Amino acid sequence: MKKLIASLIRDSRASSAAEFALVLPLLLIFLLGIIDVGRLMWTWNRAEKATQMGVRYAVSTDPVATGIATYSFATGASSIAQGSSIGTSYFSSMTCSSTSCDPCSGSACNSLTTPYNSTAFTNIVNRMRAFLPELGATNVEVQYSNSGIGYSGDPNGPDIAPLVTVKIKNMAFRPIALMLFNASITLPSFSAALTLEDGQGTASN
Repeated sequence: MKKLIASLIRDSRASSAAEFALVLPLLLIFLLGIIDVGRLMWTWNRAEKATQMGVRYAVSTDPVATGIATYSFATGASSIAQGSSIGTSYFSSMTCSSTSCDPCSGSACNSLTTPYNSTAFTNIVNRMRAFLPELGATNVEVQYSNSGIGYSGDPNGPDIAPLVTVKIKNMAFRPIALMLFNASITLPSFSAALTLEDGQGTASN
């Protein structure tokens, strides 16, 4: 019996397997971590590109806040002299989500935010999904801010050319290494901005 025990103690044939079993979980976590970092950078890059293409689409097609393209500051409640610049007291900024445009400060805001163009918002989101397919409409915001560009009663287009910002928010990233725990990481917000161009039409290159 003593010889058997002694021989078992001296036997090292399975030591490599035992050492491998101890190291394997750490190795897998390390490899999955490398893959997840690559996936995170790829998702990050696609989100940035989606905002860039989204805002490019938004400035050259119909605004989500329809009044931006149709409202004349030279008539109605505003009555700004034709050819005059439009200050922030008439319009500051507004944010449009998947359901509506929030009221903004300024005497012309009620006229600018309505009616809400759901088709224009959907078109922007669909354009962005070409680069980020997992993007949801609730993750997108379109903001219009007074840039100081534009003149009251412009006969050739919209009276104002606001700064248009398209933002992605509350996007979740699910690392492979954390799938067993059903965990995810909330990505930071991504945004891109351009000045409104013609604000007409439904197609963009």
